Amino acid sequence: MRMIDLNADIGEADNADWAWVEAQIVTSISSANIACGGHAGDKASMATTVANAVASGVAIGAHPAYPDRDNFGRKSLLLGYDIEPEALTETLTQQINTLIEIAAEKGGRVRYVKPHGALYNDAVQDREKADLIAAVVSAIDPSLVFLGGPNSEMGKAAEAAGLTFVAEGFIDRRYTDGGHLVSRALPRAVIEDQEDRLAQAKALATTGEVQTDTGRTLRINARSLCVHGDSAGAVKTAQAARAAIESMGVQIKAFAP
Repeated sequence: MRMIDLNADIGEADNADWAWVEAQIVTSISSANIACGGHAGDKASMATTVANAVASGVAIGAHPAYPDRDNFGRKSLLLGYDIEPEALTETLTQQINTLIEIAAEKGGRVRYVKPHGALYNDAVQDREKADLIAAVVSAIDPSLVFLGGPNSEMGKAAEAAGLTFVAEGFIDRRYTDGGHLVSRALPRAVIEDQEDRLAQAKALATTGEVQTDTGRTLRINARSLCVHGDSAGAVKTAQAARAAIESMGVQIKAFAP
């Protein structure tokens, strides 16, 4: 039976309604990318999100970011200008280790790492940043899986560092012809329509193909599919995607051992 992972970026909520959304999403996914305080989240939110993940039998992943809460981690920081490599290494290490400690306290274990936002997008094409992330992960625990974009520098960096790499596809984002995400600064970067999201989820889970923003067919060899917890209608998207994927005979299962 074909298997695929369904992940979501959560632990980012800063109000009760958003926290409720995240608690609902975690019951429909198989892996949770939990914010570690860089772009969002704190020890209390990490503890709550980890507990929800453990209760639902969901794999726990660290979701570290640039230390930039004002911009929700979605602004690129230049190494040596906006942030020194040593400082980025330190904050990423701290973020991941904090979640590891909290997970252990709640009876769980961090199994993988997925960068967030601009750090993720930068590391797709910037080998220096990809190598820095991979080095941090390897230094903490080389058994941690590196989750990131397909056909990216992240995959190459993970291999060089001796890490297992898993490529993911996005249910609620559009792709360029080059196989990367359309910038959020551009129109239509986020897929708003639920039917369009569902169609992309089904295609990625079965054929591995998506339609790019120009209408071309693109193959994405993804072992995990992502739903953004902060996108409108995220709960419905996660629930509908899981039901549709399973109805086609594809098992939803965490990629991390």
